[in-house]
Amino acid sequence: MARVLTPRAEDFPRWYQDLIAKAKLADNGPVRGTMVIRPAGYAIWERMQAEMDDRIKAAGAENAYFPLFIPESYLKREAEHVEGFSPELAVVTHGGGKQLAEPVVVRPTSETVIGEFMAKWIDSYRDLPLLLNQWANVVRWELRPRVFLRTSEFLWQEGHTAHASREDARAYARKILHEAYEDLMVNVIGIPVVVGLKTTRERFAGATATYTCEGMMGDGKALQLGTSHELGQNFAKAFDISYSSAEGGRELAWTTSWGTSTRMLGGLIMCHGDDNGLRVPPRLAPVQAYVMVVKDGDGVTEAAAKLRDALRDAGVRVALDDRTDTPFGRRAVDAELRGYPVRVEVGPRDLAAGNAVVVRRTDGSKSPVPVADVVGAVLAALDADQQALHDQALAFRTSRTVDVATLDEALEATVTGWARVPWSAVGVEGEAKANGQGVTVRCLVRADGSVPDTEDEPDLTAILARAY
Repeated sequence: MARVLTPRAEDFPRWYQDLIAKAKLADNGPVRGTMVIRPAGYAIWERMQAEMDDRIKAAGAENAYFPLFIPESYLKREAEHVEGFSPELAVVTHGGGKQLAEPVVVRPTSETVIGEFMAKWIDSYRDLPLLLNQWANVVRWELRPRVFLRTSEFLWQEGHTAHASREDARAYARKILHEAYEDLMVNVIGIPVVVGLKTTRERFAGATATYTCEGMMGDGKALQLGTSHELGQNFAKAFDISYSSAEGGRELAWTTSWGTSTRMLGGLIMCHGDDNGLRVPPRLAPVQAYVMVVKDGDGVTEAAAKLRDALRDAGVRVALDDRTDTPFGRRAVDAELRGYPVRVEVGPRDLAAGNAVVVRRTDGSKSPVPVADVVGAVLAALDADQQALHDQALAFRTSRTVDVATLDEALEATVTGWARVPWSAVGVEGEAKANGQGVTVRCLVRADGSVPDTEDEPDLTAILARAY
């Protein structure tokens, strides 16, 4: 295989940029910090979107859409929220050739505008819970952009819910965290995530609790892949999201918000990619099997088309590459870069022997397989390689995570990976010291690995790492 990427071990950031460019996943937009998602990248996002949408709907939420422009006064109603987002806001002051009477903000997130309409739509306890989600773009002016990871505009889903009690709101925020986010990341994207509670310093602006899914990337750094927030009654007070209780009194609702974004594409690349390109877990892959005509003639193209049809009939997402006017080696390199889980190569010599060659992207193995057995071999490879990618990522995370007793030991460990350290050995002062050295507390977990309710619980473990 010809080398077309900077080796990961030599320069991980350059490898990342090379892969995105050579696999034709995305390009930089004309405005600094924006990105153009190319068809190959968008196809993966569509699969993520579909899988996530199914899980969100299974949790009872319904999709809606809210405006891109938000009156500046809406954000100012919740002081902590506007303070947290102020440096990232894009503000429109002119429209239609005139100065606007009130500036409008290009949404960085939609708690405020959705809060306004929740207040309008909720009257009685019978209207609760109100479970909403939207698929949209948001803008957060980014000073140090990196495609998929930090861009000034990105795509995401954002859920917003209102509940009659704090307990119901907390249960729903955690339901999304585990049943939508963690399940998708682990079982489809194949990224083993640590699920925990953000510290007060790290939680979402205006929230009372933030829960997170943290993945380890191929250089040992952490990436926040999704968050779910309890907002308490902060936004309910600011926007008068209230309801008539069964007893006839007027009560404030309890709200949540939660989101995942195109950052998951960056996580996919950095967790599973190798020196030959992307490796896409089969359950996520837009193309699971790529049937390639090595050389035309002797019925090869016809045989390849029949294999494509047989694979499609077996439920495999399949594509046929019969572009014999392009050298096979170049096409094979492109397929490696795109990370198709399985290639089925059909050439005259193999076909004369009754075989096709099955190539597995995960381990690079190549096996001649009787044509009649190709479908079974592909299905077996897809199942095995979905698990193999997850297990490889988990083994890597385990090898780069150390248990330590002190903050100084934790800071030293974050040079190459993650540190697990008693939260009592870090605390608020230690967290500030770590931040000064480019290290953050990614999350807090209980001794049994479960998610705590507050950072004040005894015997919590802090995960410290450098992060994207």
